[in-house]
Amino acid sequence: MAEKEGGVVKEGHEEGMRQALSLLEEFGLPMGLLPLADVVEVGFVSATGYMWIVQKSKVEHNFKMVSKLVSYDKLIHGYVEKGRIRKLKGVKAKELLLWPPVHEITMNEDPATGKIHFKSLAGVTKTFPVEAFALGQ
Repeated sequence: MAEKEGGVVKEGHEEGMRQALSLLEEFGLPMGLLPLADVVEVGFVSATGYMWIVQKSKVEHNFKMVSKLVSYDKLIHGYVEKGRIRKLKGVKAKELLLWPPVHEITMNEDPATGKIHFKSLAGVTKTFPVEAFALGQ
């Protein structure tokens, strides 16, 4: 895959988790945004911002503070930049009985507001407090 060309790849759960958390921190995103399990590989291409995460199996996580069930596929990928992940694939959030894909995650430009926005391709945007996605939530 051409998007991965020139990327730094970390293999295995420990190394992959370190890489994923490092990327979240570097780009100002909440550390608990990607509750991963059994990570196989994490890669990042600094020239383009392309990031990918491979897990052994799909993971569902309930963010209790906002009562939101989110599904993370075996392959999660997108383009990460300061306070934002765009063209995101592999993440879905349950809305009533549907699982619309999350296409973009954006932080408010003013961190003092403490809000994070999740956008789907259907044009639906949901806003939550950033604390709901802290590590361990």
